[in-house]
Amino acid sequence: MAAFASSISSILDHIIVSIPLFKPELALMIAFVCSIFCSLFIDRIWKQCSFAVTIIGLLLSLYFLFDQNSLFTGESGFFEMIKIDKLSILSRIILSLSTILIAVFIQQRFSNQIRPIGDLYAVLLTATLGLHLVTISSNWLLIFIAIETLSISSYVMVGYFSKTKFEAEAAMKYVLFGSICAAVMLYGLSLIYGFTGNLNFDSQQHIQGLIEAPKVMICIAFLFLLTGIGFKLSFAPFHVWSPDVYQGAPTPITAYLSTVPKIGALVLLSRLLASWTASPFFYSEFLISVIIIIAIATMLIGNLAALKQKDIKRMMAYSSIGHTGILLMVALVYIDNDPDVLLFYLAIYALMNIAVFLFIDQLEQGLESTTIESYKGLGKKYPVIFVSFSILLISLIGLPPTAGFIGKLLVFSKVFEQYQTLNEIPLLFLIIVGALTSVISLFFYFKIPLLAFLRDNDTAIALPKFNRFLVLIAVSISILVVLLGIYPSLLLDLLK
Repeated sequence: MAAFASSISSILDHIIVSIPLFKPELALMIAFVCSIFCSLFIDRIWKQCSFAVTIIGLLLSLYFLFDQNSLFTGESGFFEMIKIDKLSILSRIILSLSTILIAVFIQQRFSNQIRPIGDLYAVLLTATLGLHLVTISSNWLLIFIAIETLSISSYVMVGYFSKTKFEAEAAMKYVLFGSICAAVMLYGLSLIYGFTGNLNFDSQQHIQGLIEAPKVMICIAFLFLLTGIGFKLSFAPFHVWSPDVYQGAPTPITAYLSTVPKIGALVLLSRLLASWTASPFFYSEFLISVIIIIAIATMLIGNLAALKQKDIKRMMAYSSIGHTGILLMVALVYIDNDPDVLLFYLAIYALMNIAVFLFIDQLEQGLESTTIESYKGLGKKYPVIFVSFSILLISLIGLPPTAGFIGKLLVFSKVFEQYQTLNEIPLLFLIIVGALTSVISLFFYFKIPLLAFLRDNDTAIALPKFNRFLVLIAVSISILVVLLGIYPSLLLDLLK
């Protein structure tokens, strides 16, 4: 009995010591509870209460993250279930800043909706909490809970404003496909746990278990595991939900799905690859080969399919799939304790995608259409919007003098360095495909400035006034993208 009491005491002491490492997530939890309270009682009096609480919660979380960054020593807590390092801190800062932009986007976009949106902010906070846990955890049980927290929140956000049959169908596809992928991933995790007897993927016992496991079974377990991660990253062949969901969801939610969950999933995959490929055993070589094949297939499928799209949101869905291939390249070259290239590309990717969807949303509200053809002749009428829009598209292609060019240059350089070190031909082929698909993307991205500036519209279109605040944010981001393309050290120095 005394031994049991002593054990409980030591467990509680460890939990208490670990709590300071969890301050950013505690801020999100408190904000979540307060947001629900505001949605139930105060939003009737002050409509923006839930929004204000959400922003305060995210800012408070950011404050604790910056505090962790300034005092960073590299620690683990809650019995090594969470790991606080440079990557986890800076990636959560990018996640929180991106979520603040999305929250503002939602508030401005749905401010005139009859249906209350207070609940949506609570769901957004829940998704952010799930993403935070994904980025800091090395324990499979906690990771699966975090992924499911994020997934369920995403399902709710996609279906929250569904009015038409198409929108409801898109939400249903997302839920069904996500549920199947989660089940397959859970089965893969059960196999891995059975082989290793340990849930921490970076522990020595876990690695030793993988080395001793039957080769065929461990390969199957890895493929099952990649199913769940692939659903969040939407890489081939788990990308099929993206076009319908991107098109059917409200544009702010589409902006969220294309950006924020991918950051968390990529950080998880990068950690996983860094842990499992540190030693040249069979399973590490198999995993690298699978990721290279998936990256090549994803870039080709995404960019080639985007060429045929006539709807801008579907085009951006396939574009996002193509960019996932580049993100997988980033994960392959991630080196533990040196995440600068990974974080730089994630930050730029988030800025570019959110700003593009801000412009798409404003044009959608005015034109009541998301077809690319509807942009004909609008460049001369709204030059600031379409010049800024074109800059972001140039950055997505990866052309100078934009931050997208610097991001791709850093990624390709890292992959080439790895090729020179290992002399693995698939890595060289990966670079060639990446460069080739960037050229292919010229043809669908440039449709927009071509139609806007070089084609005339036969019908007179009178667009209502844009939301100046959202347009200002998008234009500011496009200027920032150019600035970071000319002076990338401004961001790289912050990530050191």
